[in-house]
Amino acid sequence: MSTDWHWRIAAAAEMPNEAGRLSALLLRHGSMSVRWYAPPFPEDPQTPHDQDELYIVARGSGTFVRADKRVAVEPGDLLFVPAGVEHRFVDFSEDFAAWVVFYGPQGGEMAREGLAAGTTG
Repeated sequence: MSTDWHWRIAAAAEMPNEAGRLSALLLRHGSMSVRWYAPPFPEDPQTPHDQDELYIVARGSGTFVRADKRVAVEPGDLLFVPAGVEHRFVDFSEDFAAWVVFYGPQGGEMAREGLAAGTTG
């Protein structure tokens, strides 16, 4: 069962991708949107985004690349990417999927504060 405020993995995985996007829109509230992202296997074609984002790995495993950093990921892992920073999943399993939360102003929170993107953590 899913509602506009509660989603289960099985229901999210059945949602179609939004036209022109690689992810399904599940929820929008103010500047925040929540999406289901299952990159096309075997290559993640995504490019940097205009908003800050969080990934929560829901299923599968792989490696996450953020700028010049790499980390192995598995279900339950949380990843943060500032707006404009190059990132992608590599060497991921065919069943890989993640919740994605986009939030904040275009250019990211750091841009709003006059700081360069990617200077956090």
